[in-house]
Amino acid sequence: MTKPSLPELLHAAVTAVGGTERPGQVAMAEAVEEAIDGGSHLLVQAGTGTGKSLGYLVPALAHGERVVVATATLALQRQLVERDLPRTVDALHPLLRRRPEFAMLKGRSNYLCLHRLHEGVPQDEEEGLFDQFEAAAPTSKLGQDLLRMRDWADETETGDRDDLTPGVSDRAWSQVSVSSRECLGATKCAYGAECFAETARERAKLSEVVVTNHALLAIDAIEGAPVLPQHEVLIVDEAHELVSRVTGVATGELTPGQVNRAVRRAAKLVNEKAADQLQTAAEGFERLMELALPGRLEEIPEDLGYALMALRDACRTVISAIGTTRDKSVQDEDAVRKQALASVESVHDVAERITNGSEWDVVWYERHEPRGGAAYRPSGASLRVAPMSVSGLLREKLFTDRSVVLTSATLKLGGDFNGVGASLGLAPEGTEGEDVPQWKGVDVGSPFDYRKQGILYVAKHLARPARDGDRGDMLDELTELIQAAGGRTLGLFSSMRAAQLAAEELRSRIPEYPILLQGEETLGELIKNFAADPRTCLFGTLSLWQGVDVPGPSCQLVVMDKIPFPRPDDPLMSARQKAVEEAGGNGFMAVAATHAALLMAQGAGRLVRASGDRGVVAVLDQRLATARYGSYLKASLPDFWFTTDRNQVRKSLAAIDAKARQTEAEGQTESD
Repeated sequence: MTKPSLPELLHAAVTAVGGTERPGQVAMAEAVEEAIDGGSHLLVQAGTGTGKSLGYLVPALAHGERVVVATATLALQRQLVERDLPRTVDALHPLLRRRPEFAMLKGRSNYLCLHRLHEGVPQDEEEGLFDQFEAAAPTSKLGQDLLRMRDWADETETGDRDDLTPGVSDRAWSQVSVSSRECLGATKCAYGAECFAETARERAKLSEVVVTNHALLAIDAIEGAPVLPQHEVLIVDEAHELVSRVTGVATGELTPGQVNRAVRRAAKLVNEKAADQLQTAAEGFERLMELALPGRLEEIPEDLGYALMALRDACRTVISAIGTTRDKSVQDEDAVRKQALASVESVHDVAERITNGSEWDVVWYERHEPRGGAAYRPSGASLRVAPMSVSGLLREKLFTDRSVVLTSATLKLGGDFNGVGASLGLAPEGTEGEDVPQWKGVDVGSPFDYRKQGILYVAKHLARPARDGDRGDMLDELTELIQAAGGRTLGLFSSMRAAQLAAEELRSRIPEYPILLQGEETLGELIKNFAADPRTCLFGTLSLWQGVDVPGPSCQLVVMDKIPFPRPDDPLMSARQKAVEEAGGNGFMAVAATHAALLMAQGAGRLVRASGDRGVVAVLDQRLATARYGSYLKASLPDFWFTTDRNQVRKSLAAIDAKARQTEAEGQTESD
């Protein structure tokens, strides 16, 4: 039997999901097939609406070797596993004469731990374990969540945190989950045979397609012990996020709370001398952290160096001592020991890393304001260390022994792929040489006609934004734009403070247009309410720049208050910029402008989500029209019709609003 052609397979898959074939999707599938067959690498930019998941899934499934698909967001993982893969596999089965298996795999702490659930949580102050269900008042939110999770444990097939609805706080989840360091191991654990994390890993080993997240991909690359099964093809979707996710995984942190927890956990398991040594080192570190001022440490101050060496040495002593003592009085000693060891090892590793002082690392102090809710964090200072760049790591770990396809709606910055390529450790496209990964960049375009569907407006008449300066003229402009648009506005702000100030001011100026503010509700709830009422506006910061998908008349104006350059006092970004300059490059363009271009491209992408969408992206920062780097940023955005004419843009918004109202009125009449 002849092998089915790629167009046949793509046609079958697109029909099965109820879509329509698009030229960009076909071009993408062909480019992916060519990269996989040739064992080379591909960066492919596919605009919103291209249908990119089928553009890579069909050639990957046709290839027949194991494929890992890594995504940044939970929403896309779910879409792949619950919708795209089942339908695609069903559609391709008759043509391929086989039914590829697929599975989702995440890090261990994402799965419920049956040992924790049934045997309890190691307690910091007392010996042994305590029953977290009895300890939490059943009337408290924590107690209710724990009881709900105990019931859920009996019915869930996956034990995956994301399958628990409604979700629970990080604090509640930590009572029933373990990190890979705390895990006893399937062979030593009484619940090993039923373990959810082990089951997911086994299922992945037997699957042709494994869907995972960027963080697990980073752990697999960095830690040396493979977490993902062997695979011939790696597909990274939402690839614009990869560098920041890998940086996050490669970042270490030390806080007094974390060190004190390690002291408490180890105290009962080691001799008094070792316990006292760690306690003394912890107290010295805590005293220093009370005086810590936020900012980068270009050199480690002498007192901090001594404190970290004392911590490192005390941790070493404790790690050896934990290995040689046994205490039969401690209930479920193995679990208590494993958790104590994990706590002490993580403190040791960060203290040693900073003490060793690599020129490739950036070290800084950070101060935290207390934060409640799901992402609970006490106030205080932390000491952090992150790699100056992850490009070398990615080049070495990602682009060897397999074909890699990276895709996103925003990979082409300033007109080419070389900026993003460099951040991934790739030499400029077309560079020849030994040990130089060969790659190609392909832009398959978008099915949308951006010049007809959208306007890019730059408010050139506004004063240049100054850091933390008064922006009364910007708020006046924003008010008038929202009035012209009849609400329907997504406000993307460069800081949470700016978003809060704007929401406060505009709620009193134009109360007829409800303004939702990030942080006042869960993100999902905010987006749902924003989509439901066209007169409503939604204001927020970072996660809104890339997490909002609201096609139709509820989002016809996307406003950016200013170009989202990194903060000048961001220790990691400024260190990266300085390093580029010292190597003879343009640090501002390589780091700050690239960062801003990616975010702006993502933010502008919120406007046109369907072929009927119309609207305006308004940038309330004159520098996009006047500064030298403005053309680079504009070239990174969709090809909207461009204007700086404020009267023209208000007329256009009013016309788009009138059309939307007419459509809404007609829809209402029909339903009556």
